[in-house]
Amino acid sequence: MKTKTFLLTFFITTLTMLAHAQDNTIWTAFYNKKNTAIGYKDQKGNIKIKPKFTLFSPTIRFENIMAVSEEDSQGRWKSYYLTKKGKTVGIDSLHIFDHSFDCENEGFIRFRDNKTDKAGLFDKNGAIAIPAQYNELSRVSNGLVTAIAGAEKTYTDDREHYAWTGGQEFLLDTHNNVIVEDFKLDDNLNFFSLLKAPTASTDPLRTSFLTKDGAYISFINFKEEFKQWLTTDLLIDLTNKKLINASFDIITWDAPILYEKTKREAFIAANFELIKKGLLEILNPKTNYFISNGGINRALYDDDAFDKYYNNCGESTENKNPTMTIIVSHTIQSELKQNQYEFLKTETGYKLIGVFINDAPIKNPTP
Repeated sequence: MKTKTFLLTFFITTLTMLAHAQDNTIWTAFYNKKNTAIGYKDQKGNIKIKPKFTLFSPTIRFENIMAVSEEDSQGRWKSYYLTKKGKTVGIDSLHIFDHSFDCENEGFIRFRDNKTDKAGLFDKNGAIAIPAQYNELSRVSNGLVTAIAGAEKTYTDDREHYAWTGGQEFLLDTHNNVIVEDFKLDDNLNFFSLLKAPTASTDPLRTSFLTKDGAYISFINFKEEFKQWLTTDLLIDLTNKKLINASFDIITWDAPILYEKTKREAFIAANFELIKKGLLEILNPKTNYFISNGGINRALYDDDAFDKYYNNCGESTENKNPTMTIIVSHTIQSELKQNQYEFLKTETGYKLIGVFINDAPIKNPTP
């Protein structure tokens, strides 16, 4: 009977371990009763990890691997990477930038050797995909990584932030193979638009690079793509219907007291002439304006419809879904006024998501 009991227990334990090892679902963060620690639940609400990680652990959705920090029984803080299978790697080697831990991207996460201050890359299983031999690495984007080596770290006056100067930039794959030497990084490049050809692209929207194997790869420039769409499509014969189709379902706008959110049809119906006049200004060569690229801000865009444009740590996926903000400046009675029209790149093209006008009143569709 003892033997049967042992075998049954062993069998159940083995099944449990296999189920855990093969769990491809996403676990969601939750807080303890005092809101002082984070744990994780599966999609059925079962607790997979009891709350023990500090609030500095940024992962909202635990997919494969994440950076965490916790206090041990001796009152000492330790940080490391944890995989879904329970493997611990990279102890005290977190990649931290601007006081934030790195977040998994495409099944990879960056780490930093605390002895050499060099950056590397773990895969989703905690194995080293790229050794810590670079000053800095970008997050993985369409299987590509930019890297810099031989650079010098220079700090701002307050020692809070730093930048790398000098050195050489490379374009790598996730196996640490160099694809392009002397790669010049531009945060407007859309790595998901990669094309490979025997010659450089003649498309004015594309930037080409000579690869180590003698071919050329090219990427669309987000900002140039947006400018072309804006001036040769959206602003030509702009109508109410056309602007609605080029808008997100919800428009965030600058109300007198707080930001408001309104359905696109109602907002544009009330403010079409104002928005049209502001956008068409950029076609005038005398207009003082510029286009700024970035990512969506959760403080403004927190509706469920925007969830797909944030990663597992709640950060904007601007490498794939950047924002393009048209900023138009006016000087009124010696005072600078700036109007902003923010567009988000979605799976169906650029969509207007925010309107912030400072030199004229925006009409509230639902007073």
